Amino acid sequence: VPGISVFRTIYYLPAVTSSVAMFLLWRWILNPEFGLVNHLLHGVFGTPRGWPGWLSDPGWAMPALILMNLWYLGGGMIIYLAGLQGIPEHLYEAADLDGAGWWSKFRNVTLPMLTPTIFFNLVMSVIGSFQVFTQAYVMTAGGPAKATLFYVLLLYQQAFDFLRFGYASAMAWILFVVIAALTAFNFKLAPKWVHYD
Repeated sequence: VPGISVFRTIYYLPAVTSSVAMFLLWRWILNPEFGLVNHLLHGVFGTPRGWPGWLSDPGWAMPALILMNLWYLGGGMIIYLAGLQGIPEHLYEAADLDGAGWWSKFRNVTLPMLTPTIFFNLVMSVIGSFQVFTQAYVMTAGGPAKATLFYVLLLYQQAFDFLRFGYASAMAWILFVVIAALTAFNFKLAPKWVHYD
């Protein structure tokens, strides 16, 4: 495909850029008064200026962070691409000889051979979802009305804002136990659906 290396670079670029700089840029993009998103919404759909209040409204703050995190899908996409390129070509050739269509090849060759990659991304995503800190700290500081007060941000506040180091340490241990339990649960279920070559 022409320009595929350019597209790969564009998709992966957010994964290697400074997260704080990117979050500050997104804070400007999502600003309710002069941000790019609300400017486009006002120009295209005629929404009132300042609506929605992406980072200032408790109902919109979490969707705004979710929207912003879609920017970071490139890291997972590169891993999926590597997994797809690691599937042996002779399996597709055998499926062609058996008369398999594209759906049958996807369901019986691609998907089973991609399950280790899916499993890796699943485990890393579960662990990462419990460690959300920088986005909320830089963009909203846990607000508005604690709508984006994630667990690790609360842990940070307990330790460094309120100087409750013992409480924060206990929270960190609880976080470790929860992540370890979920990871162990994923590994326990893995033999049922993850197929290794």
